Amino acid sequence: MRADRDPRDFLLELLNTTPVVRGAVQDRLADPETAGAWQREHGGTGSSEERRHLVQARDALQDVVRGIRPATSLAPLLKDVISRPRLSPGGVSWELERPAERRMAVEAVMAWSALQETMPGRLRPCANPECRLFLLDRSKTNRGRWCSMAVCGNRMKARRHYQRTRDAAGE
Repeated sequence: MRADRDPRDFLLELLNTTPVVRGAVQDRLADPETAGAWQREHGGTGSSEERRHLVQARDALQDVVRGIRPATSLAPLLKDVISRPRLSPGGVSWELERPAERRMAVEAVMAWSALQETMPGRLRPCANPECRLFLLDRSKTNRGRWCSMAVCGNRMKARRHYQRTRDAAGE
């Protein structure tokens, strides 16, 4: 991940690399050329090994956020990762030592962990069951439900309105 990017944004962008387009699930990391560009744009090398670990992390994190797998399923992604303290005049910071090809995958897991700690329950799947995207609810009320109010929110509200109208007409 590039130093100037927010780890939360990186995580959300990674989770959202499997959108539904015209009714079919797409994988923006499936094509090596497209994936390599995505990796480089996000501070990676673009290597196939890096992509393999990144896809593994993405898939596991998607399942964890959806509640399909427990958080402990992320443990293999952190194998051989070491956190070492670093002292400076400003205090103690922690440096991660990890295999280079797993850097982006490890950073995604660490970003998820930080979100769990600082913004619990705010990272969630879109409430539209036909959507595969995720959202990070930054609202004060923590009531965000859709990845996009203009797309999924509008669709879901229109469906509820249609159903209410249809149910009322059938009575």
